[in-house]
Amino acid sequence: MSHQDFVSSEQSRRRYWAGSFAGWRRFIGAKPGPTYLSLAQLETKGRVRGMITQNVDRLHFKAGSKPIELHGTTHEIICLNCGELTDRHLFQNRVKKLNPEWARAVEALESGEAGSDANFGMRIRPDGDLDIHERFFRKENFYIPDCKKCNGILKPNVVFFGDNVPKPRVDLCMSLARSADALLVVGSSVMTMSALRLVRAAADMGAPIAILNIGPTRADDLAHLKISARSGEVLPQLLDMGSMSVPSS
Repeated sequence: MSHQDFVSSEQSRRRYWAGSFAGWRRFIGAKPGPTYLSLAQLETKGRVRGMITQNVDRLHFKAGSKPIELHGTTHEIICLNCGELTDRHLFQNRVKKLNPEWARAVEALESGEAGSDANFGMRIRPDGDLDIHERFFRKENFYIPDCKKCNGILKPNVVFFGDNVPKPRVDLCMSLARSADALLVVGSSVMTMSALRLVRAAADMGAPIAILNIGPTRADDLAHLKISARSGEVLPQLLDMGSMSVPSS
């Protein structure tokens, strides 16, 4: 979903919120894996001071970290007119009240047969996204709540493609990158300019750059160390090895 599509097309917003509403329970049911837990352990022990994430799912928070969310989070809803923030769970309840038949269809999807009439023909894709026929989220079938404060358009508080990261957040992240004595990139191809400029900022200040990611990244030419492997396998091992081990107290 691009930012332009979302703000300019009511049908695009309806398509987005229909799928997002239906998949929310599965989304928030995800638990942090070894990568998240390892980074949280490093942070707790003071080996990592400052974390920036491109993720919008708050799994780092579930693991115990408190990162800066570069691209925002789906756990908050923002009004594009007045800037009012709303908790996502409250928004989900509003959607459910406005669309009781849709809510029952989602329940049927989670407990019954995918693609049945009871769940409006919805199917869960292998990547966790949903296949939903457009006829099920037409204007007369799916209603989107407006901002309670000003009746403005509501959007997940994330940076969509074509949108810009808010300047105060950019400044905070840039300050962190420029003050780092070393920078570790984990599980990112660094394809977005918002992420790449942070790596460049750290490199410009002379900080060594290490990258742990499967496959090439946009910042490989800046890396002093590149490990092409699964972070969930590498980080736990590093924590148990030699000088990289983290004291238990």
